Amino acid sequence: MNKYHKLILGVLYISILLVFLYIIFSYIEFNRLNDFTYYKVVQKDLEKITLSNLYYNLFIFFLFCIIWITLLGFGSPLLIISGILFGKWIGTIISVFSISLGALFLYTIANYFFKDYVYKLLEAKFGKYIDLFKKNEFYYFLCFRLAGGLGIPFGLQNILPVIFGIKKINYFSASFFGFIPIFFIWNTIGAGLNDYVKEADSFSMINLVLKKEIYVPILLFVLMMFVSIMIKRILFDKR
Repeated sequence: MNKYHKLILGVLYISILLVFLYIIFSYIEFNRLNDFTYYKVVQKDLEKITLSNLYYNLFIFFLFCIIWITLLGFGSPLLIISGILFGKWIGTIISVFSISLGALFLYTIANYFFKDYVYKLLEAKFGKYIDLFKKNEFYYFLCFRLAGGLGIPFGLQNILPVIFGIKKINYFSASFFGFIPIFFIWNTIGAGLNDYVKEADSFSMINLVLKKEIYVPILLFVLMMFVSIMIKRILFDKR
């Protein structure tokens, strides 16, 4: 990756990030952030906007997710937002499809334009897994996704398979199915937050945590972290 490519990628990423932040912050009344009634107003406005043209908003969110992930954006904030806007079921579906596609596009771009750079950056640390993935790339990449990417930052997770030469169909399929459990958990938390703001008259951390829609997915998240650690130790740490 030469300096010109780095510059283009950097400017594009920063531009989209700044536009996104401008849109978000232009609607935030910072002097009311400690007022719970403000969040209730925001929740009602978001619900009204979302339901007024659901399919259009789903398409915009879908498109934004793809672009955001392609530009090395974080995944978890999108999952909370999709749960808040669309609920746990539709939110999970739209986020799994869009983020899987965004990750595939990022992988394709990295594999085509920056393959040598990715090898130089990651091969020394993760090259020991190359033979492992060659045995059954779909199975091991699925386990990699289920294990939360072994704790690797999300953007880096999506380009790491370049050194393994994973086929695109296996990359997308393993990502899609590997994302579902944890994405459902995060979307459920987002939907639970939305319901809490809608129903509560005042904010209480205790009441929030004790809400079934919050503590159940949190417990599932802890369980997923335990499963991730076990997958990592059994399949990857011993290699």
